[in-house]
Amino acid sequence: MHELDAHHIFQLALILVMIAAGITAIAKKFKQPYPIALVIVGATIGLINIPVLEPLKDFITEGEVFNFVIITLFLPALLGEAALKLPFSHLNDNKKPILALAFGGTFLSFLIIGFSSMWLLQLSIPAAFVFAALMSATDPVSVLSIFKSVGVKKRLATVIEGESLFNDGLAVVLFNISAFSLISYLDLGLLGAGYGVWEFIKVISLGLIIGGLMGYGFSRLTKYFDDYPLEIIFSIILFYGAFLLAESVEASGVIAVVVAALIFGNYGAKIGMSPATKLNISNFWDVATLLANSLVFLMVGLEITRINVAENWGIIFLAILIVLIARSIAVYSSLFFIKSIPLSWKHILNWGGLKGSLSIALVLSLPRDFAGREEILLLAFSVVLFSLVAQGLTIKPLISWLGVNKKEASYEEYEALMARAHRFETGIKEIIQVKKKLFVTDVVSQGIIAEYEEQRTKLHQDIKELFDKYPALREKQEKALLKHSLYAQYDAMEHLQREEIISSEVAEKEKDLITNKIVELEEDH
Repeated sequence: MHELDAHHIFQLALILVMIAAGITAIAKKFKQPYPIALVIVGATIGLINIPVLEPLKDFITEGEVFNFVIITLFLPALLGEAALKLPFSHLNDNKKPILALAFGGTFLSFLIIGFSSMWLLQLSIPAAFVFAALMSATDPVSVLSIFKSVGVKKRLATVIEGESLFNDGLAVVLFNISAFSLISYLDLGLLGAGYGVWEFIKVISLGLIIGGLMGYGFSRLTKYFDDYPLEIIFSIILFYGAFLLAESVEASGVIAVVVAALIFGNYGAKIGMSPATKLNISNFWDVATLLANSLVFLMVGLEITRINVAENWGIIFLAILIVLIARSIAVYSSLFFIKSIPLSWKHILNWGGLKGSLSIALVLSLPRDFAGREEILLLAFSVVLFSLVAQGLTIKPLISWLGVNKKEASYEEYEALMARAHRFETGIKEIIQVKKKLFVTDVVSQGIIAEYEEQRTKLHQDIKELFDKYPALREKQEKALLKHSLYAQYDAMEHLQREEIISSEVAEKEKDLITNKIVELEEDH
């Protein structure tokens, strides 16, 4: 293996990016959830001996490297991007189910898995509750990637995002308490319980304060600049700065970055960002998170191959069963009194409680002398593999079967009419082309063309009547057409600028006006 100098690390990273990008592109082409494809391919690469990739596998599966890349490098960016684009009004409208799941559901799941692991898996008290902390929260990296790729209703997506963003922070706090302080608290009895509660409140509160202050401060800073490259840099500093500052004072870095990004994306965008800035910041983080997600799931696949399941099927099956039952009890119990959440949504929230990279990164961060570390590694890796592959592959069919992403009848009727209109339009064009090539006479062709045109005219009338009945359909098509027009106008300004027909000052002014219109359309949508 090569010596791991900076140059060689960069080469390995580039190889990883190329593999991840290729798999993601293929998965997106076939409209499949790319995280699942990356995990499967990563696991396959990990199991097969490919000499050229051995240095890459050895480097990535180093616990310290994996932990650093997932938690320090990627997690702040992924959490920040998700919170940045989450309107506070949506969170406020759905605060009851989000709080019920993120707090009540997480604690309930933590307790069920912890005590069940002690009794059924024969783990020690610290090991049982460390495993419970790892498994009690949905991983935001996994959840947001899977659900964005399969598509769910906006309100359900908000609940899923809100839960995964906040309960992740709680799980990290519970993990740290369980791993490093639980035994000492238990030895102190009632006083220890008080210390534990105080530690929990302190870590969460400090995270909220740091995130709130930094989010507010950077939001005010944007008022003094109208320069989107600089404001993108501000967002990078904010996400990583809030996370690292909170972690340095033993607060919740996850809570800090989520709160900071929420404030920056809502308050900051309102008082200090032009529409062009908002669009460019959004586009930048879209690219960054796609790259991060792709690398994360490929790395998870490579890391999972370290587990030896051959002689441990019984305990692995039992662990998966415990986690699934705990998740079910947590979801249905915490949402029992919230009538605004349909039963079908509860099924999706239950089965969509995926585990992923964060669980693996946290368990790898356990000290090597931690009692029960190897058992927790085995169980955590196995549950994550089951979650991502089995649950991840079945969530989309479940959503369709439950009708959660079912389109309205009006839109289905519109699609059917549009499909037929395109059929006849294509048929007419083909007949005209064949007629020219084969010298078909008008006598033969005109009869068929006339029949198609008659049916096409009738379809256009049907579409007009449908638009009159459902104005939202007309509005949607008008917005799509206008957006294409605006992008063409933007390209035209760039062309005029390149050809020196107009000055760069005029071009930038016109492009800003066009960008503002695009942002207005996006916000209306």
